[in-house]
Amino acid sequence: MSPPPRRQPIGLELARTARVVSSAFERAMSEAGGSASTWQVLLLVRSGRWEAQSRMAEALGITGATLTHHLNALEQRGLIRRWRDAGNRRVQQVALTGEGEALFDRLRDVAAGYDRRLRSNLTDQDVERLTELLGKLRATLDGTG
Repeated sequence: MSPPPRRQPIGLELARTARVVSSAFERAMSEAGGSASTWQVLLLVRSGRWEAQSRMAEALGITGATLTHHLNALEQRGLIRRWRDAGNRRVQQVALTGEGEALFDRLRDVAAGYDRRLRSNLTDQDVERLTELLGKLRATLDGTG
């Protein structure tokens, strides 16, 4: 009797898949003049008003210092503008410039196309199940599951 087939450890398979998915997304964003991190920050800035940069950093899952680095780079490129709130000088407002809006639109189109590409060999049920399973993995690791 032959031994049962060896299964790849799920963490290894997930890491390999994440690397391929992330690299392809980064290439697509780069070809459009951005990066995955640029897209994430522009999306967050565009999505709403943030009382504090610390909340923006938390939403992105990065440190405040890392967010400041990203915002400084985006400001130097003319993609965002920052100013102090007149009613509370401790609060710094952030908004996209016209050039930032244009890049946001380009990157949004790339992200949507990339998502279509990822889903192209999956059924709606596959996507639902994958989303559910990934959520379970996150919950297992962050202690909520």
